[in-house]
Amino acid sequence: MLEVKNLYKSYKVGNKNYPVLQGVDVNIEKGEFVSVMGPSGSGKTTLLNCISNFIPYESGEVILNGENMEKLTEDELATVRNEKLGFVFQDFMLLDGLTVFENICMPKIIKEDDWREMEDKANKLLDIFGIKEIADKYPVEISGGQKQRVAVARSLMNDPLVILADEPTGNLDSKSSEAVIKSFIEAKKKLGATIFMVTHDTISASYCDRVIVMKDGKIFTELKNSGNRKEFFDELLGVLKELGGDGNDNE
Repeated sequence: MLEVKNLYKSYKVGNKNYPVLQGVDVNIEKGEFVSVMGPSGSGKTTLLNCISNFIPYESGEVILNGENMEKLTEDELATVRNEKLGFVFQDFMLLDGLTVFENICMPKIIKEDDWREMEDKANKLLDIFGIKEIADKYPVEISGGQKQRVAVARSLMNDPLVILADEPTGNLDSKSSEAVIKSFIEAKKKLGATIFMVTHDTISASYCDRVIVMKDGKIFTELKNSGNRKEFFDELLGVLKELGGDGNDNE
C-alpha cells in the first residue's frame, strides 16, 4: 500500500548540511493503524511531509499503491493529495466560514463530484463519528475534540488509500484525545481505513497496530501490538525511556 524505501533528507543551513532522514524504510499495509514516535528532531514530521511530497527529499522512493510519487507532476500530485491521501493536522485546518457539513464535503467539492453522492457520504461520516448534531454549526461553535473528529471525517471523504495524521491529539485534553483516536479505530473497522500517524502521545500510540520508533533520522525499533493495550503501553514507555525521554515532544 505505502512503501518508503531508503529515504534521505537533509537541511542546509549556511555551509553545513544537517541530516534529518538517513535511509528510512517503512511499509504500511492496507487497513493498518501505524504510528511514528521518537524524540524531538528524530525526523517524524519530516518523514510525513516527504511521503506527501510537501517537501523534497534527496534520494529514496515513496511508493503509494505501486505508484512512485516522485515521478508525478505537480498537477498529478495535487490530485493524489485530494483523492488518494487524507490529511489530519494538529491545528484542525477547518474553514471558519463553512459549517461542519460543508467542511466535510470540501474534498468532493474540489473533485466536483455529484452533490447527491457528496451528501450521502458526508451524512454517513457524521453518523460514524457521532457528530451529526453539530452538522450545521461553524468551527468557532464546537470544541477542539469535535473539530478534530470533523477533520478525520473530512479526510475520509474521498476514500483515500492512506490517512496521514500529524500530531492529531497534540492540542487536545485526554478525553478529547481518546475520542479522536477511537474515531480512527472506527474508520479502520467500518471503512477499512489505513492510518499513518505521527504522535508524541504514548496513550494514543498504544491503540495502534504497530509503532515505529525513530532516533536521529533512523528507525530505532518497531513494536507490534499483540492485543493487550496495557502491556503495549508499558512496552512503549520502556523504549522511550531508553531513548532518554517519554516521547512527549512537539517536533
